[in-house]
Amino acid sequence: MVFSPVRLNHAVLFVADLERSVEFYTGTFGMQVVAREPRADAAFLRLPRSGNHHDLGLFGVGTDGGPKRRGAIGLYHLAWQLDTVDELADARRSLAEAGAFTGESSHGATLSVYGADPDGNEFEIMWMLPREQWGAYEDQAPVERLDLDAEIVRWSGIRTAWHLPDDAVSDAS
Repeated sequence: MVFSPVRLNHAVLFVADLERSVEFYTGTFGMQVVAREPRADAAFLRLPRSGNHHDLGLFGVGTDGGPKRRGAIGLYHLAWQLDTVDELADARRSLAEAGAFTGESSHGATLSVYGADPDGNEFEIMWMLPREQWGAYEDQAPVERLDLDAEIVRWSGIRTAWHLPDDAVSDAS
């Protein structure tokens, strides 16, 4: 039997230092702490434009597990979608200022910048081209050099993310 979820609802990460991670995600992503569970050393965070209860759960587990190793079994990265390519440029700038920027690439139908949180958990911040512009990339996912300045000239102001009604976004804040 097959089932088909609508989307990823939230992610949960084990982190070495809960407060350090909360500070990173609130300061870099603009997330808001919506709940804490002190008995579990946990915090639940929501993105500013989200209609979700929480988008990220963080559970402090200390440093016994050692640093995450790239290429090891387990989660590689989370991908966060932005609405405009202009926001992607802002994200790249913010990640660089936070010392968290690790790279960028074009995947044809999506443009991406990459970063890592204080525990080395990697993430992708991406913008998706309008569906009718995917063309040959409908069935491909290349990893190519990203010329973000050229992409901004081409796509500035074009919104492609799913949108909540304006009142839902303000209610979620």
